[in-house]
Amino acid sequence: MITLTNIKKTFGHNTVLAGIDLVVKKGDVVSILGPSGSGKTTFLRCINFLEKADEGEVSIDQFTVQCQKPNRKDILTLRQKTTMVFQQYNLFKHKTVIENIMEGLVVVQKLPKEEAKQRSLDVLEKVGLAEKANAYPSQLSGGQQQRVGIARALALNPEVILFDEPTSALDPELVGEVLSVIRKIAEEGITMIIVTHEMSFAREVSNHVVFMDGGKIVEQGHPEEIFLNPKEDRTKQFFKRINPTHSPYSYVYEKTI
Repeated sequence: MITLTNIKKTFGHNTVLAGIDLVVKKGDVVSILGPSGSGKTTFLRCINFLEKADEGEVSIDQFTVQCQKPNRKDILTLRQKTTMVFQQYNLFKHKTVIENIMEGLVVVQKLPKEEAKQRSLDVLEKVGLAEKANAYPSQLSGGQQQRVGIARALALNPEVILFDEPTSALDPELVGEVLSVIRKIAEEGITMIIVTHEMSFAREVSNHVVFMDGGKIVEQGHPEEIFLNPKEDRTKQFFKRINPTHSPYSYVYEKTI
């Protein structure tokens, strides 16, 4: 369903992505792990051209765009197949919750307002925020705002949802409610690619884990293989640092990495 081929990206003399290949099948939940500065978020943003790769090819649902010379029409077509949940929620502060969700449905997908409203209410119910439809973002907690961001993504019925560290801006006590919603979505078979530092969550919810470092995929495979029996020394070192006991049951992220 999603094929990323030889994705390369540099900023000045700094190579951020050094030729990454990845295949994501329909219904896969892929977690991308790695230390800060490993290129995880840049790679995610290259999938829908929020960041333009210097080289490579992005193919989603048999629609392919060459990274070197993309045209605006192709980028827009590709973006309609994806949606992104950001770290900082990115809600319109002057719009209500339901207006935030309806915006893309009415403006981009050209749905009639009543249909857009009903779909928005449906996804708000799914993320447990139906009663907040007429509230403004300033009236919500960080966890609730992120759940609205997830509802907005779901409403667009994308081929794949991209999550860029969806809990990194949240207070620790609010992380659980957001992860619970993502877990529920995963159970419905929606294709997702998640950049995250939540190790236990990644192990539980994913069917494929990618470990990146230095702009490369160091190792990838089934979560149990990567977490319990990594083959590469760099992967072993990473897990040892975030969890010195290397217990197979608990992983705690250290922001010093």
